[in-house]
Amino acid sequence: MASEDVKRSESAVTTIVNLAEEAKFAKEGVQAPSHAFLSICKSLVAGGVAGGVSRSAVAPLERLKILLQVQNPHGIKYNGTIQGLKYIWKTEGFRGMFKGNGTNCARIIPNSAVKFFSYEEASKGILYLYRQQSGNEDAQLTPLLRLGAGACAGIIAMSATYPMDMVRGRLTVQTEMSPRHYRGIFHALTTVLREEGPRALYKGWLPSVIGVVPYVGLNFAVYGSLKDWLIKSRPFGLVEDSELGVTTKLACGAAAGTVGQTVAYPLDVIRRRMQMAGWKDASSVVTGDGNSKAPLEYTGMVDAFRKTVRYEGFGSLYKGLVPNSVKVVPSIAIAFVTYELVKDVLGVELKISD
Repeated sequence: MASEDVKRSESAVTTIVNLAEEAKFAKEGVQAPSHAFLSICKSLVAGGVAGGVSRSAVAPLERLKILLQVQNPHGIKYNGTIQGLKYIWKTEGFRGMFKGNGTNCARIIPNSAVKFFSYEEASKGILYLYRQQSGNEDAQLTPLLRLGAGACAGIIAMSATYPMDMVRGRLTVQTEMSPRHYRGIFHALTTVLREEGPRALYKGWLPSVIGVVPYVGLNFAVYGSLKDWLIKSRPFGLVEDSELGVTTKLACGAAAGTVGQTVAYPLDVIRRRMQMAGWKDASSVVTGDGNSKAPLEYTGMVDAFRKTVRYEGFGSLYKGLVPNSVKVVPSIAIAFVTYELVKDVLGVELKISD
């Protein structure tokens, strides 16, 4: 009996201590650890959903963009957006339009989750340092600070999920006539590891990181700054009760995506080509006929730039830009709006435009 009384007393004391700690957190304006953890989970879920929905909506254009980026100039099969989509539909059917999308979603969902969460955390840290340095406790994020926070988020997300992006690129470009087929994500990963080594999973990482700085950075900077400007200036009656409508948010996201991808696109082309390097069937895969006339070998990012421009011209750095632009406009817009809608549903405070 005595031991039971002691246990009850200890339990009561523990409960009182926990309640006291939660009261202290509430008084100081700090979330209790359990609530903070739940908020993190909700933020990650919202980012993941946003990435999956936005990328699946434009999957055919994503595949065509990659095929245009890496196709052999001696065996061109895809001459533009409309012709390319028709050719894929004719030769591979409906499934061909979404080939590689499963791998893409498996990559983009964690990538998007980490990216949005990292942006929010980086924004908080940068804003705290900015306020400390300026001595202004009411200071807000400037476009340049948003650019820095977005760049940090992009680098973290890209590095964390890069091997998935690498194998996704290879799964996407293979066709029915390709001499070599990866059967899926796991098979592609194990095959690359076995035949090319672990470093192959990070081929093209450097141009990817360099490209993600302006791309993701500008996405967040333009989107957040446009929202702030619209809310403050209220042009054309677009703002009601300090809130932007879904259509206006979609327009902000589209503008952000267009600016970011145009600046960073050449680095995306080089990244794809470096990912194909070392894959012995790469040239035949992208031509589809088994004839390899242009070896896909690069010693590094600069060499890839030099050879691409020398043999195919400066315009080759923008191969696939049109389908990519058509893809980016709705994709980025859908991602931002979906993220905010899901967070509203989950009851999490938004930080994108703070």
